[in-house]
Amino acid sequence: MWFALKGMEFNKIAGYFAKANYFWVFVAAIFGLLAYWFRAVRWNLLLEPMGYKISNSNSLWAISFGYLMNLTIPRSGELARSTALYGVEKVPVEKSFGTIILERVVDLFCMMMFLGLTLLFKYDAILAFYRYVTDEKSKGPQEGQSFILYWIIGITVLLAVIFFALRKKLQEFTLYQKVIDFGKGILHGLTSIFKMKEKGKFILLTFGIWMSYYLAAYLICFALPETADLTFADGFFIIVVGTLGMMVPASGGIGAFHFALKLGMMALFLSMGKNPEEGGEVGLSYAFISHTMQLVLMIVMGIISIPMLAKARNAVKSK
Repeated sequence: MWFALKGMEFNKIAGYFAKANYFWVFVAAIFGLLAYWFRAVRWNLLLEPMGYKISNSNSLWAISFGYLMNLTIPRSGELARSTALYGVEKVPVEKSFGTIILERVVDLFCMMMFLGLTLLFKYDAILAFYRYVTDEKSKGPQEGQSFILYWIIGITVLLAVIFFALRKKLQEFTLYQKVIDFGKGILHGLTSIFKMKEKGKFILLTFGIWMSYYLAAYLICFALPETADLTFADGFFIIVVGTLGMMVPASGGIGAFHFALKLGMMALFLSMGKNPEEGGEVGLSYAFISHTMQLVLMIVMGIISIPMLAKARNAVKSK
């Protein structure tokens, strides 16, 4: 967040909020909620081939709880989501966790499709964005980065050698077998897509999720006069940049999302022959409005999920 606000006057950025049309933010929030529901139903489809038929409501609240946990420890939501589902549906954590990894692979593929559309329609903006990012990196400290990378590779190789050398001895320990069983459960979850009966429905739900993401991102452009004239193609660019920001392991994407949109909007304005400094201000204003909307959804849905999951868990115990 410090990098995002560096060199910017926050009072000037806050001035954009006063003239924003929050009707479009409300409409965008509806599509944000739709993405929750589509993801909940799609998760059910991935669990069915393993013999688990869960309720869509329990799936929704487990996902909402996972998103809430992501606001505390980055990427902790995936495990929290699996644990929450086990409490209400008794689906083994390792199997549901495997389906979550599979979801991430599918989402990455969808992200690459959006990137392809962006390259097709907004290549000049992507090129400008790349130049801005590389320029920012070149200003930061570079010493020791290669050294750290070599250490990571070296430690990984060393651990692999130790594992293969001692694998027979490790088999004697109960913990080792539990780790192997956990890995097999994840693999089971990962391969569930090949056994799925309703592949067409899965594709439609995936399309629905990403169209909801796209509309939630693009419609907020109409909230600000400076971005109200952006095209559908510009929307592809915005969702790609925003998703890249959210992929950074920061709690709820706070700061990383804002920094990415600042750079992205600067590049977009530059590609359109506009002032990139103004683009940075507009990008931060857009980011604060968009991210706050997402944050409110995460917190509200997450808080509601706690009593709903507790109620479902008590119902399971009483049976």
